[in-house]
Amino acid sequence: MKRLALVIVIAVVCHSLAAAESGDASLQLKQTIALPGVEGRIDHFALDAAGDRLFVCALGNNTVEVLDLRKGQRIHSITGLGAPQGIAYIPEPDRLFVANDKGGVCKIYDAKSFQLVGEINFKDDADNVRYDDVSKRIYVGFGTGGIGIISASEGKIIGAIKLPEHPESFELEKQGHCIFVNVPNARQVAVIDREKSEVIA
Repeated sequence: MKRLALVIVIAVVCHSLAAAESGDASLQLKQTIALPGVEGRIDHFALDAAGDRLFVCALGNNTVEVLDLRKGQRIHSITGLGAPQGIAYIPEPDRLFVANDKGGVCKIYDAKSFQLVGEINFKDDADNVRYDDVSKRIYVGFGTGGIGIISASEGKIIGAIKLPEHPESFELEKQGHCIFVNVPNARQVAVIDREKSEVIA
């Protein structure tokens, strides 16, 4: 695929009286942003809600594309990545954390200048990324079975949690302290207590 158009759905459910009466609640396409020159598939996104920016992991293109949602256009491409998969935007201190499949490196960028300010090497297949805004920690799935823990303020790894196989998607519990991790090759969903940094189920 030599030219790729990224379709962004900005508004979601219709709340019109007619829709309410008919019981029809549907998504509406509000904006399409073209990404000329971007090849291959797209992976995860991260949103800067205050700045109206969307950061897109263009895994097949080895870039992160930065989109201005107000203008409806791409404003920057972060290059030099190795199949970027997971991404998290941290408003304070205005950083991007980008997990790369190739080399297993999580790269850290200043989200204004887009300059590389740090990196953490997980050695293999750094994948999904999640941010806990209470503890100010970044969680990164990686390798043959682990969740790495990074201090968002320092940009340094502060721990890791062992899993039986590679973690795919995972979610942080919002009203509790658990992480629910899809571990497909082990045919299980692992439950991690993120206060204790250990698997509990």
